[in-house]
Amino acid sequence: MRNYPTVEDHTGRTIGAEEIEAATRVLRSGHLTRVGGTEAAALEREFATLIGAEHAVASSSGSAAVHLAVAAVDPEPGDEIIVPPLTDFGTVLGVLAANAVPVFADVDPLTGCLTAKSVAACLTDRTRAVIVVHLFGCPADIDGIRQVCDPRDVPVIEDCAQAYLTRPAGGGYAGTRSLIGCFSLQQSKHITAGEGGLTVTDDERLARRMRLLADKGWPRDTGERNHLLLGLNYRMPELSAAVARAQLAKLAGSVERRREVAAALTDQLRDLPGLLLPPDQGHSYFLYPIVLDTAVTGFEHREYVGRLAGSGAPVGAGYLSRPLYRTTVLTERRTYGTSGFPLISPPARQNHDYAAVSCPVAEDLIERSLVIALINERFDDEDTAALAQVLAEAYKR
Repeated sequence: MRNYPTVEDHTGRTIGAEEIEAATRVLRSGHLTRVGGTEAAALEREFATLIGAEHAVASSSGSAAVHLAVAAVDPEPGDEIIVPPLTDFGTVLGVLAANAVPVFADVDPLTGCLTAKSVAACLTDRTRAVIVVHLFGCPADIDGIRQVCDPRDVPVIEDCAQAYLTRPAGGGYAGTRSLIGCFSLQQSKHITAGEGGLTVTDDERLARRMRLLADKGWPRDTGERNHLLLGLNYRMPELSAAVARAQLAKLAGSVERRREVAAALTDQLRDLPGLLLPPDQGHSYFLYPIVLDTAVTGFEHREYVGRLAGSGAPVGAGYLSRPLYRTTVLTERRTYGTSGFPLISPPARQNHDYAAVSCPVAEDLIERSLVIALINERFDDEDTAALAQVLAEAYKR
């Protein structure tokens, strides 16, 4: 069995002397908190410059970053936020934390991302925003979705936790093509500080609001000890920010190497009928997804992945065990005690019965056809060739 590099430890992470020096610098200073520190502020400036945004706001996690973005657009209790059902629960957590209602739109059968058509079908007079996830690093159709949303003054938020340096059609980086972009520094991402989040925007008012939301509503920029709105403590510690700054210098190389690994896999697998490989335009390959056309292959994802048992190949079936609308917190409305708030009417426009929701494309991907390979920037040519070989051999068997 081959041992492939994994993002769970040093074998799949680009952590070295630079990060050690950064952490040591903060520890020697004796100042570890964001308040009065310099590292988090520097990270914000450097990331905004890199990504091409006017403002960046650091926070404690990617989930916190999404919550800040949703709270920044200030939904009323019961307002609706359109989300995909095929994503990490952190995308939905920020909606619920802002007392808004997640509404699930179906996804593209190849990319797993929201589409303009599926978003349009879910818009109502209570829609307050749309969160577009660039799943696995694949660019979603931001332009098409904005053409649906902009005439109705519905803001679009980009969840780029898996999409550093992803390039949507039309230019620029993911996260800069809408009102707010959200990023994660969690262990498995393109770069990591263990945990951490970043939001970007060109709107100075929204940037200040997100800073307040991340710091208990405290307007430190005015020197006033007051609390202007309901904010939490989502401050990023100086240690995390220093490590993230060191990682930021390695981001371009990380993404480029992932693209090289993905290109080699695609080259080796492209002639296998029924394997639908990821479109490479603008992709940053947080994972390498394969969609099975089961009518052609004659097998589904669990059988295929089962054939890889014992090989060590870092491959899984479905990505999620169920679409997010089938998670217990939603089907049983486990929010505030037994109230079901805000998922009931009032404040919602109707009682939301998530057990009755169906997104057929997302369900097919999760239950039958989506296969994911957990690649990372530490794969060398031998790792890549070995993974391609076992994927091809399992297909032929």
